[in-house]
Amino acid sequence: MSPRLAFAIDAAVRAGRSTLSLFQVGTPVDLKSDDTPVTAADREAERLIRTAIAEEFPEDGILGEEEGESGPEGSRWVIDPIDGTKSFVSGVPLYATLLAYEVEGEAQIGVCYFPALNELVYAEIGKGAMWNGRPCRVSAKPKLNHAVVASGSTSSMAKHGRLEGFQKIEKKTMACRTWGDAYGHALVATGRVEAMIDPVVNRWDISAMSVIVREAGGCFTDFSGRHALAQEALCSNGLVHHELLEAFR
Repeated sequence: MSPRLAFAIDAAVRAGRSTLSLFQVGTPVDLKSDDTPVTAADREAERLIRTAIAEEFPEDGILGEEEGESGPEGSRWVIDPIDGTKSFVSGVPLYATLLAYEVEGEAQIGVCYFPALNELVYAEIGKGAMWNGRPCRVSAKPKLNHAVVASGSTSSMAKHGRLEGFQKIEKKTMACRTWGDAYGHALVATGRVEAMIDPVVNRWDISAMSVIVREAGGCFTDFSGRHALAQEALCSNGLVHHELLEAFR
């Protein structure tokens, strides 16, 4: 394990655990300018990670959901202190702390920690993916008719012009479930579902998950099949990916 990966795991786990004292206790919720929720737990978790990075890697840049961007882009950390804040404020344990390390825009390290589940998934490029201390791989199901597909909400699909394609997929699968945010991508990486459809994302939502899914043997693209980290994300075990892309054409 490289020093940066060891650092990322420690920072994400410590920050994630800091959220638990404010989980399921009626923590006050503020609304940001885009009407998305934010809490003191989000802010404190990001502060902890930023402080750790500044101490260990002061030359690196940082992009965080709550405090924005600072430092150089060439070598930077990408933070989502609570991915799934709506789950967090609702008392649902399917939220995660995400931390990625990028070099020239390409994610090299990804850590995803679910504090309320004590579940950890991480990867480093070229070294495979790990889930709770053991290697993880995507599933081997070859067709959508035997697949389980996770997704964001249907209202998001409709808002971003993806509902028709999603409905085509829904008709072909064994089951569709709205296990959204990082949890859906983690389910793909650990072989528990075959695909995750995310019609709107930010960089901090997907940087860590992209390297985790790919290192687990999966495919992580936009809805056109491009491997760039865009404003939408489609991830799968790779075997059903062509069927997903076909539905959105």
